[in-house]
This record gives sequence, structure tokens and C-alpha cells, in this order.
Amino acid sequence: MVTKLTPEVQGRIGDAIAAAEAKTSGEIFCVLARRVSSYRDISLGWAAAAALLLPLGLIPFGFDPAWIPGMGDGWQASHLSSTDVFVGQSLAAYALIQSAVFVSVFLLTSIPGVRRLVTPRSVRRARVRRAAMDQFLAHGLHVTRERTGVLIFAALSDHQVEVVADEGIHSKVDQAVWADAAEALARGMKNRDPATGFETAIGLCGGVLAEHFPPRAENPNEIKDRLVLI
Repeated sequence: MVTKLTPEVQGRIGDAIAAAEAKTSGEIFCVLARRVSSYRDISLGWAAAAALLLPLGLIPFGFDPAWIPGMGDGWQASHLSSTDVFVGQSLAAYALIQSAVFVSVFLLTSIPGVRRLVTPRSVRRARVRRAAMDQFLAHGLHVTRERTGVLIFAALSDHQVEVVADEGIHSKVDQAVWADAAEALARGMKNRDPATGFETAIGLCGGVLAEHFPPRAENPNEIKDRLVLI
């Protein structure tokens, strides 16, 4: 968990945005998300796979319903009708084991640290990117006057960051700049210093915006300079 984002820390980030935007007509916006997805579907997938596959490992050992207390009395009759009873007990015992495995794995993979480990990185990155795009659109960064909005986005539980720049910037700016900004933010988050991470990322983005998109004679602040917590 990163250092608590006090009003002072949030103010530092807002001041960094204002300072960067004073030198450019571009707009910078910052978002910190505690969680972008519950990943419940990932936990359900692991639980279902485990429930289907793990109990199969009992079969080579001669699985017997009597292994489960109350599922068998230890006696077997040799007549045909007893076979049907045994099959029914075996199926019930197997289903019970599957249920137990399903619930256990689901609860285990619901623990944040475990969930992050079992969720493919590509899935986490895709969901963080989608959440970042949702925030980009929700806060109107796509409707700035010259299409020069930049979103700096961090997802706490996912340990992922994204920098999203509008289409007015792509043709003029080296994409490595956004990678450098994302790396700076990730480093700050890792060091439990989100303020410095955001400030550095804002400085990098502001520098390249100032170079390619200097301030206009009339340079209104189209988007409020602040960090949004979601």
C-alpha cells in the first residue's frame, strides 16, 4: 500500500499540474484507482478448473466414499443391489470433494496478493488500460480544444500505470516520452511515494507538451488541476 494520500500530497500533485500547464496549451489530468476490477471471473475460472481436475488425482488411489466420514459404513454386500448404492455414494462423495475444492480455491484466489499472482499480466494490463480510457472519456480529455489532453493513471491493487495521450499529440510526440512518464510514476508508487511519482510524470508530460504545444494568447484551464481518487 502506498503512503496515505493526504490533502497536502494531493495539493502537491495539483500544483505540479498547474505549473506544467502554465507552459502549454495542453491539459494534464491524474487519476489514482484503488481497484479497476474485482477479477471475480478469474477466481471462478481457477476454482472451476481445480474442481474439475484436482479430484481426478484421487482415482488412481482407489477412491472410496468411505474416506469421507458419514459417506460409507465400511461394509460391502456382494449382491447386485449394493453396487447401485456404492455408485451413488461414490458420486455423492466425489461431488462433495469437488464442491470443497471449488470453494477453497475461490476463497484463496480472492485474497488480493494471490489474485494478482494468478491473474495473467495481459489481463490485468488490458483491464487497467480500459479503466484508464473510461476515465479519459469521462473527464472530457477527448474534447479539449486542440485534442491535447493527457491522462496519467495508476491502479493500486493491480500495480499498473497508464499514460493516455489524445490523438492531437501522437503525430508530433515520440511515444517513448509516455513510457518514461509511466516508468517514473511506477517507480514512485513502488517506493510508496505517489506524490513524487506523479510530479515526475507530470513534469515529463508537461515538458513535451510545452515543446510542441506552447500556450495560446488565450489559454483557459479546460480541466481542473487535481488528482482524482476512485
